[in-house]
Amino acid sequence: MEALSEAKHRGEYIIMNVLGDKAIVRRLSEMGMISGKKVTVISLSTDSSGMMIYFQGQRLAISLDIAERIVVRDIKEKAGDKLHSLSDLKMGKTGIVRKMVGDRALRRRLLDMGLTNNTMIKVNQIAPLGDPIELMVRGYKLSLRKRDASCVLIEEV
Repeated sequence: MEALSEAKHRGEYIIMNVLGDKAIVRRLSEMGMISGKKVTVISLSTDSSGMMIYFQGQRLAISLDIAERIVVRDIKEKAGDKLHSLSDLKMGKTGIVRKMVGDRALRRRLLDMGLTNNTMIKVNQIAPLGDPIELMVRGYKLSLRKRDASCVLIEEV
């Protein structure tokens, strides 16, 4: 993980955290810059100049000061072979979808629900008996049976 201003190449990154005082964090969250969102770097920062990014369908110019407050991770960066089943993720934990297993119809249904590669998922709640689990995916809540969640392999963040 690194600050957005330290991005080494153009491409897609996932926002992991936003640092700074409450006013700046709130303003950025009002714009949608919260953990789990995807940012595409168009031009890298040079010296003290800002940088150009593509975020939620818009091209934005951000200052170096703001870019230093946004902690990102390269979307293609993998932490190795530490893939876990989504059904094993504890409540409140976050992961990134890396692979789907199972029959073709189930994979298609999961993809239609928004569980695509490099998507950030957070376990919001777990039912009292452990099944189903409620996930936060792309800004909405999704309930999924543990049997289906076990077919989604994630990398814990």
